[in-house]
Amino acid sequence: MIAGAALPLGRDAICDIIPHREPFLLVDEITELEAGVRAVGSYLVKDDAWYLAGHFPGNPIMPGVLQVEALAQVGAICGLAHPDFAGRLVLFAGIDDVRFKRVVRPGDTLDLRCEISRLRGPIGRAEAEARVGDELACRGTLTFALVEGELE
Repeated sequence: MIAGAALPLGRDAICDIIPHREPFLLVDEITELEAGVRAVGSYLVKDDAWYLAGHFPGNPIMPGVLQVEALAQVGAICGLAHPDFAGRLVLFAGIDDVRFKRVVRPGDTLDLRCEISRLRGPIGRAEAEARVGDELACRGTLTFALVEGELE
């Protein structure tokens, strides 16, 4: 757990952990966090989200790839909240078995869950799922690399 941080973590605390910023920050709150093990968060799909204007005009739907990115950001928060990994970057190394089960629209709140299932050296895997209420929106296995330093 982040020293001195109390749950839930809002966007400012999230930005202290991961480097993502608007308009690409896709997590509003972290409600559960066991650093290096699991995290639960949420993201409200707002009517004016930048990606909805073109996806699709007159029929706005949150792109599946951004749902996966939101899950990855929750996973990154989980990993980088651990003191052994703080300050690193988390990069995708693979995305497997992703399935989309429900359309996500403006006004929906994605409940995002990510659990690290394996971590060997700088490479890990996590099981992730996004729900809207009690309905599964998407799920998949994310493989990630924890790398030193910053991207230039």
